[in-house]
Amino acid sequence: MQFRMKNHQLTKEQVNDLLERSLDCVLVTQNSDGFPYAVPMNFVYYNDKIYMHGLPKGKKTDNIKLNSKVCVEVHEMLGLLCEDIDVACDVNVKYNSVIILGHARLLTDINIKREILNRVVNKYTPQFSGEVLPKNMVKGTGVIEVEIKECTGKYYK
Repeated sequence: MQFRMKNHQLTKEQVNDLLERSLDCVLVTQNSDGFPYAVPMNFVYYNDKIYMHGLPKGKKTDNIKLNSKVCVEVHEMLGLLCEDIDVACDVNVKYNSVIILGHARLLTDINIKREILNRVVNKYTPQFSGEVLPKNMVKGTGVIEVEIKECTGKYYK
């Protein structure tokens, strides 16, 4: 285990806090040629799962259909640690980060999709909370669910 993972682990509560308040993540899937494909996404953390939305077709959805194994990364940079430093190479970064390994799937149940999309609205555009999402919009939106298999969080301060 890395030194920082051994000595700088976030608690479960700190991991949950970061996942609940962060506005974006990076979803990493695997292309058919074996290369990783990373894309920034908006997300919600709900019931110990990560949910994202977007177009129902495209590279990320093709990759998920091909291989459900994904990585989700969330981080926040809190500043540079450069006080009393004389050499640029000794500057460090104050941060929190979470790495999630899991299995992704595309949701098809319109009621579950609606519930998740309402959570997205509540998080990103609370001024529209409570409005009914049109059935055709819910049906036509891709919703990805990531079931978390492994989740690690670390910090440096």
